[in-house]
Amino acid sequence: MIRKQQHFLIWLVAMALMAAVQVWAQKPEESKPGMENNPMHQKHMEEMNKRGNHAMGFDQTKTTHHFTLLSDGGAIQVEAKDPKDTASRDQVRLHLSQIAKMFAAGDFSIPLAVHAQAPSGVETMKRLKAEINYKYEEAKNGGRVRISTANQEAVAAVHEFLKFQITEHQTGDSLKVQ
Repeated sequence: MIRKQQHFLIWLVAMALMAAVQVWAQKPEESKPGMENNPMHQKHMEEMNKRGNHAMGFDQTKTTHHFTLLSDGGAIQVEAKDPKDTASRDQVRLHLSQIAKMFAAGDFSIPLAVHAQAPSGVETMKRLKAEINYKYEEAKNGGRVRISTANQEAVAAVHEFLKFQITEHQTGDSLKVQ
């Protein structure tokens, strides 16, 4: 009987450790100390940027992404780092104007291609696409897509999507509603 209890306790501890590892692995990259020097993390970022260059049509290292959570949705903003880099600025504007149309149609194939996975919130955003507005706006060195909705389930999905982007792109943007 004692031997069975010992085996059960060992199994229980092993399961708890596996669960803890899985929870830690799901934390945003920014909350994992020392990830910026981790070769596997650096490779992940390089691969994501390479996919982003192809899918978005502009060099990720020449642009800056920002994501803002707002009470009725949020915003995606991308700008050329160099104000004189009109080629990147124009490519960003073209991309974001297309993104607004694609997202409104429920097409999230570009974020899927960039991240090699479906970002959080996408399935709900697809299902509620008729209740979400996507408006493209020009910015000084690029552009933005303003996402808004009156549907609280859709707002939550948009926030999940934007938090995923903040974490993946390591923008340092706030994960809180502005």
